[in-house]
Amino acid sequence: MKKLISGIVDFRKKLRPVYKETFAQLALGQRPDTLFIACSDSRVVPNVFASSDPGDLFVVRNVGNLIPPCGEKGRSSSDESEAAAIEFSLLTLPVAAIIVCGHSECGAMDALVKRQAPAGAPNLNSWLRHGKGSLQKLTEGNTLGDHLEKHNQLSQLNVLEQMNHLRTYPIVRDRIREGTLRLHGWWFDIKEAEVYEYDTEEGKFLLIDEAYAKVLLDRIPKKKGS
Repeated sequence: MKKLISGIVDFRKKLRPVYKETFAQLALGQRPDTLFIACSDSRVVPNVFASSDPGDLFVVRNVGNLIPPCGEKGRSSSDESEAAAIEFSLLTLPVAAIIVCGHSECGAMDALVKRQAPAGAPNLNSWLRHGKGSLQKLTEGNTLGDHLEKHNQLSQLNVLEQMNHLRTYPIVRDRIREGTLRLHGWWFDIKEAEVYEYDTEEGKFLLIDEAYAKVLLDRIPKKKGS
């Protein structure tokens, strides 16, 4: 808390004059084009590794970057929080992409691999059930990187599993079918401070360096009139 409070004072002195006009414009409304679903882990900071500015991302963060699948009549099978964010972003904002971002050394994935949540955490234990499909795939021998430790292998598989959960939502499915929404799977390697994207053609996560970034940018449909 001391660092946060001191940081606010520092922001007011050094950065507020620079950002004041930006926030004044954002007060009139937000127009992010990306819904970013990430883990609550304090080491995963998309605004840093994606060099994004205020107003660029509509962010959902939770333990394990999990998305409860859709149940009957378009309702979430669990907590409505993530489902509400999906609906809000797609119905009221110009969101054209959803990124599910997992990361290395994820405590939630480690708990799943060990099949043991911290003692006295019934809610956490229940929440982690949304990652058990990923664990099943790992148990069956599926992997995207044999060189990785088990919990990191699971973390990558979990990104793909949560993307599958997203596709169970009618609004997501319809937008993908219309070609107005793209899903992306990212994975952040904390130790190396590198970001990877799952490439469906290659069937693996590829490092987003300058060369691959150009490939990804070329795949983004051009807006009408551009």
